[in-house]
This record gives sequence, structure tokens and C-alpha cells, in this order.
Amino acid sequence: MQRGIYDEAHEDFRDMARRFIAKEVVPHFHEWERAGAPPKEFYSRAGELGILGVQIPEEFGGGGQSSFKFNAVLTEESFRACVGLGSMRVHMDIVLPYVLHFASDAQKRRWLPGMASGELMTAIAMTEPGTGSDLAGINTHARREGDTFVIDGSKTFITGGRNAGLVFVVARTAPADESNRRTGLSIIAVETGTPGFSVGRTLEKLGAKAQDTTELTFDNVVVPADNLLGEEGAGFGYLAHNLAQERLAIGIGAQASARAALAVTLEYVTGRNVFGKPVSSFQNSKFVLAECATDIEAGQALCDRAIEELDGGRLTPVDAAKVKLFCTEMQSRVVDKCLQLHGGYGYMLEYPISRLFADARVTRIYGGTSEVLKSLISKSLDI
Repeated sequence: MQRGIYDEAHEDFRDMARRFIAKEVVPHFHEWERAGAPPKEFYSRAGELGILGVQIPEEFGGGGQSSFKFNAVLTEESFRACVGLGSMRVHMDIVLPYVLHFASDAQKRRWLPGMASGELMTAIAMTEPGTGSDLAGINTHARREGDTFVIDGSKTFITGGRNAGLVFVVARTAPADESNRRTGLSIIAVETGTPGFSVGRTLEKLGAKAQDTTELTFDNVVVPADNLLGEEGAGFGYLAHNLAQERLAIGIGAQASARAALAVTLEYVTGRNVFGKPVSSFQNSKFVLAECATDIEAGQALCDRAIEELDGGRLTPVDAAKVKLFCTEMQSRVVDKCLQLHGGYGYMLEYPISRLFADARVTRIYGGTSEVLKSLISKSLDI
């Protein structure tokens, strides 16, 4: 189906992103996978081209765009090339909105220029060893001492923790209200060179091997009170405010991944012969590919509508949950069927479908598990 959400500016950005990925990512991607992350210079090169700062106001060195469509284009192009961009999507799609919406003018002047240039990469530290989707159960705490906060605790599954220069830490600054466990949480920025802050293991994962995922430890980490993002105790509300965009971003990635899986599979089945005929000539292959193509079109329609809703300020948390739920579940169906059509070669890491398959599994977990999303959606049905 014809898509109508992008204009000439978005397509120009797509051309630039495609060339950048072909030059700066594709030739080096296997090295990144072995190393567990891209080098820091990669982010600086993305900053030089204006990719990282596309949504950052011009006064802070960015492109001044408000539309999320540029972010969506970048995601689509990375999956089109069957590569990842390290922690770039977390930096742009997840962390940046916190700064744009809740940082003070002074904080924006301190952080946004570096975020736009790639000199200051960011991460957000929510998940803890004993706390995943239940953010109200966070135990990392920050006590106020004069004009500072002292942070103690640990975090895990933190994307981009190795290369980050600034980590936004979700910590408990007051005990939770007995009637509302969500109270008492705050978001505090920590410069990664601060004494007491340490990066632990880079965790070995099933997929997304070129995107570092780390453990972080905070041992009496003292930061200025000026590093508090927004108001003390308002952290849970801030997290909820940004969840719609975060979940949409994951849905867009899942959708783009499914489309990439179909593309590489079509290429494979038309060139691979079995019993003297192309794999694509068998009725089963045709039916499976037809199912995948239809699923992908449905996901694309859902994503495109949600992107327009987000740009218009109308995307609700429930609707974003629907997008993530459908697209990530669809992604898993499609990549599984596409791997099956590759036969034994689909299990070999040299084929892109194997990486797409491994990378897909986490999308039904992070940003809210499918089960959590179903619970949220069901509440909107008054059941």
C-alpha cells in the first residue's frame, strides 16, 4: 500500500541516513558485534551530520524539528540494511524527550549541545536486578544532603551504559505512600565520571550484540541537586509521560524488522533451488510469504497512524501499547516463518535472517512486556 506520512524533507533525510549507514555502519557492523558496542567516534560522526540532534532546538545546536517522523525514518533505514545503531535509538527516542520536556533552561544549555554533537551520549537507568516492569518497586535511593543528592543502588539491563557520559537515574527520594507505591520517585542525572559510579559487566545477550547492555553501580555517588530533572518525587509521572513515544519507537523498530525479514527471504527463496525448482515456486512458500506480507501491511498502517497521532499530541498510552503489542508479536511471527523458509541456512549467523530472529525476541519484553501491555489495554475496556 502507498504510504503518505512522509514529505520531501523526510525523504531527503532518508537518503542521507541511507548513505551514512552504508558508509559508517555496514562495513563495521560485525566488528561492533564482536566488541559489544560501536566506538564513541561513531556517535560523533552521526552528530556532525545532524542525525542525533534532529529534534533538538537550533539554539542548542540541533535541527529544530518537532516531528518524530525523522526518528522513524532512521529506524526504518537501519533495519533495511539489517544493522543496528548501538544505543542511538535510546539516546534519541527515549532519553531526549525527558530533557526536552522536563529539564530546566540551565540544564538544557548544559546537556543538549553535547547530545546533539554526539560528545555526550546518554542512557536511562530504570531496571534493577529485582525490579523490571514494576517501576514502583525501585530500591535505588537518593538522599538529600544540603545542595546535593547521594545515590546508592544498582541497575541492570542498561542500554548504552558503556559509552554514556550522562545517565538519568530513576531513584527513590522518599518512601512510597502506602496508598500509592508510585510516589517518591525522582529522576537525577549522573555524570559517569562521578566518584562512586561504576560500570559493571557488559551483559552477554541472545541478540542485539552490537548494542551494549550493562550493569551500573552507585556507591555514595554525590551529585549536585541541580541535576534533579523536574520536580522531586514526580519521576513516575515523567516516566509515564514518555512511555507512549518509547513504546511506539519499539513498535516501529519491530515493524521495520519484519519488513527487512521479508525482503531478505524473498531474495533467498527466489535464488535457492530445491528439487530442481526455486523455493519460491512451491505453494507453501507462496502462502507463507503472503501471510507475512499481509501482517506487515497491517502493522505499517497501525504504525503510520500512531506516528501521526504522536506528532499531533494525541497518542495515548493505551494506543501506544496496542502498537507495540501488535507489531512485536507480528515481528516474531514473521521472522520465525522467514527463518523456516531459509531451512538450515537460516540458522547460520552469516545470513541476516538469523540476526533478525535473535534480535526480535527482546522486543516483547523491554518497554513493557506483552503481558503488561495486555493488562493496560484490558483496563481501557473496563474489564
